[in-house]
Amino acid sequence: MASEMRIAFGTDQATALTAAIKQHLTNSGHHIVTTTTEGAAWPDVGQAVGKAVTDGSADLGVVCCWTGTGVSIAANKVAGVRAALCTDAKTAHGARRWNDANVLAMSLRLTSADVATEMLDAFLNSEPDPNEYPEIAKLS
Repeated sequence: MASEMRIAFGTDQATALTAAIKQHLTNSGHHIVTTTTEGAAWPDVGQAVGKAVTDGSADLGVVCCWTGTGVSIAANKVAGVRAALCTDAKTAHGARRWNDANVLAMSLRLTSADVATEMLDAFLNSEPDPNEYPEIAKLS
């Protein structure tokens, strides 16, 4: 398991899934950085989590909305954010490894608690591949 990190978490809707995500993060020894109230508008959620990651208040971020698309778009509007909408652990691992994603976006509609915890573990326990830095730098 990754060492304790500060994880910015935001959702536009409090659900059983978001409770499970927060519980898993806490049980894994991570500190949850609250950026907005649950139920805030998805653009505000994505931007607040993105800003927390880029200003150093959090090491990484996790965002949720019904499809996951809106919060990922909003987070990606923050300079320096690389938010990835993922649906499984392999994709979450790849997003960290090959794209140096710093925000994980999830769909409240499609994601089960089991899949969410698998994605969280894959995302938080993966390190970026230094060989990919020249490609990632092209995004700047």
